[in-house]
Amino acid sequence: MPKYVYPAIFDPNELGGYTVTFPDLPGCVTEGDNLEEALKMASEAMALHLYGMEQDGDEIPTPSNPAEVQIPDDTSSGAFVTLIQARTEPIHDEMKNRAVKKTLTIPKWLNDAAEKEGINFSQVLQYALKEQLGFIDKRS
Repeated sequence: MPKYVYPAIFDPNELGGYTVTFPDLPGCVTEGDNLEEALKMASEAMALHLYGMEQDGDEIPTPSNPAEVQIPDDTSSGAFVTLIQARTEPIHDEMKNRAVKKTLTIPKWLNDAAEKEGINFSQVLQYALKEQLGFIDKRS
């Protein structure tokens, strides 16, 4: 998956923080209490926004030339445009590997015997599924 780079508008507030918007990504808005935090939040927000677009099959827009981005009239006088980069791979990895709760039914006698032995049901189910799907060589 590519590295994305988009221009963002940083609009300072009276408390020293910034609101960040992305002209090419409507609805992608974040903020930070200071410039460092706003930069970090901008990268995270952009990555999550683009991840959502990828998952929805939306067309990823071509980034605007930062020199051509117009700062809206309703922003503070200290507003500025800068480039933000983000990758969506870490989000894909996190979502792919997150735990999913499953409800299953087994006979009581089997449950009791497994609990008596201290068996970790999730671990056994994961192993069995991997083996059944061919991710584990059964001959090993």
